[in-house]
Amino acid sequence: MTQPSIQNKLSELQKIEAIIQRDHKQFLSYQILCHVPHANDLLPVYALSMGNQNVDIPSITFIGGIHGLERIGTQVVLAFMETLLERLHWDLSFIDMLQRVRINFLPLINPVGMINHTRSNGNGIDLMRNAPVDSDEKTVWLAGGHRISAALPWYRGKENETMQKEAQVLNDFIRQHVLPSPFSVVLDCHSGFGYHNQIWFPYAKSRKEPIKHLGEVYFLRKLFMQTYPYQNYRFEPQSQHYLTHGDLWDHLYQQSLAYGNIFLPLTLEMGSWRWVRKNPLQLRKSTGLFHPTKPHRINRVLRGHLVLMEYLMQVTLSYKNWLDESQTQRMEKEALTLWYHD
Repeated sequence: MTQPSIQNKLSELQKIEAIIQRDHKQFLSYQILCHVPHANDLLPVYALSMGNQNVDIPSITFIGGIHGLERIGTQVVLAFMETLLERLHWDLSFIDMLQRVRINFLPLINPVGMINHTRSNGNGIDLMRNAPVDSDEKTVWLAGGHRISAALPWYRGKENETMQKEAQVLNDFIRQHVLPSPFSVVLDCHSGFGYHNQIWFPYAKSRKEPIKHLGEVYFLRKLFMQTYPYQNYRFEPQSQHYLTHGDLWDHLYQQSLAYGNIFLPLTLEMGSWRWVRKNPLQLRKSTGLFHPTKPHRINRVLRGHLVLMEYLMQVTLSYKNWLDESQTQRMEKEALTLWYHD
């Protein structure tokens, strides 16, 4: 069991367990996907779910804390979950929505990394470089994933080893609870890259190979830009920035193709360099490059992504109303012209 001494170090884990203790059993279920060791303790990795659990229901999944340094990702997921739980007290339209969509939350995949203030897990392995996927194209040295040593960041682990427990249970949860859905979206919340908020989609392993559902994700992007023209996200393939080995979402997307459904995994990269530019002194802290330290900036981030998360929830619910084959074929051509033609 999680000990109080550890919980006091990790307020995010405390918040997850406090949410579970509230009286939302009619709407909110949870499971412990695994426990991971830290010192003399075992820390839980939680998955929480709201809405219709039938396999033929569209689903959306919000994920945070894959990298322990990026606490703000976990906090953004928890803030949105708490908003939805509060709406259960008064919002009849949201309660009705839950009959027609499933909403999953995996707020803290890497609790040991968060306690240790490390990107990697307790074994020194970067969970986003740990999947059995290799890039055939040249990746960024070290940052693209390597097998040299766990003493260096972005370590993939030894070749032919099984995935780390945290990565494996995430993989298993998505396979069991998400990929069977006819339409599903994932938003994996990270921080630490650039000055701009960015939304990325696979592949991370190739600049040349687009995903099969390029038209669908481009259409989702276009609807977002048209519906919210004043937002400031950059929405594009991850490969536009850098290539990596071992990307979990590349791995899961490739698995999804066997199901014959539409699975659109998105990564939110919050532009943390802006926080550093405004407050360079925060670099004195181990999390300073990846997490805002001023309370007003934390609050701004927590409310700043609510529109995106609400949009993704609504567009998942309504996918039959906007998605059709003729449109996606046209969107695919536009996307190929924008991103994959020199």
